[in-house]
Amino acid sequence: MKVKYLLTILSSCAILASCGGNESEGEQYYDSEQREAAAEDGTESPVEQTKVGADAAANDMTDNSQAATEEANFDKGAKLIAMSDCLSCHNEEQKVVGPAYVEVADKYAFNDKNVDYLAGKIIEGGAGVWGQVPMTPHPDLSREDAREMAKYILSLHK
Repeated sequence: MKVKYLLTILSSCAILASCGGNESEGEQYYDSEQREAAAEDGTESPVEQTKVGADAAANDMTDNSQAATEEANFDKGAKLIAMSDCLSCHNEEQKVVGPAYVEVADKYAFNDKNVDYLAGKIIEGGAGVWGQVPMTPHPDLSREDAREMAKYILSLHK
């Protein structure tokens, strides 16, 4: 769900960025008072109105695009989890055999120490923290991929 939302935001930002013009080519951008006056007396064309509206929308999305960029950093971890056997024992929201990812995110703060700790658990496996059912080790997984997975899980903190 978050991945689709993220892709929608990033696509929208890319489209808006590609629509940006070059003022030296004669395009006019008005401040809000000038635009209102031009719209009232009919001197502003619909194309110019659209350009101004697109710029305003792009400015409004600046904060959202920064959040989307941060979420995009966790996309690799989400994909790695989806391609692994993790989902046979874990779910994002509900406990299955092991804890839900949101439970893990709520237990551990998002910092390098915990990312490394969880990456180690993903690679080496373990038992005892969430009960006596052991987690299967994943020794063929690289440390960096395990870190990406841990970052994604910790990003789910609510």
